[in-house]
Amino acid sequence: MKIVTITSENYEMEVVQSDKPVLLDFWAPWCSPCQSIAPIIEEIAEEMFIIKVGKINVDEQPELAKEFMVMNIPTLAVLRGGVVIKKLSGAKSKTEILDLLNY
Repeated sequence: MKIVTITSENYEMEVVQSDKPVLLDFWAPWCSPCQSIAPIIEEIAEEMFIIKVGKINVDEQPELAKEFMVMNIPTLAVLRGGVVIKKLSGAKSKTEILDLLNY
């Protein structure tokens, strides 16, 4: 499945109204740890059809970063129906990210 770019304009439709759990990746282009996990996030999006994967650029969407109280990036959050189920900060391995999805 393709990664969706999440903005304040499409957040309601893509995240809150999603019929699947959503993995959100809060990132920025200048963030080295964000760049290091980007290929892992892409792999997960391609391999796991039971979830939706979205990316939020914190520089372009500061209001969403504030709403989620993102203090460090990368931050990953798993949501169902717009409700945060789990949240994790820092560069993580694929195994750690997959564990995040096992709620």
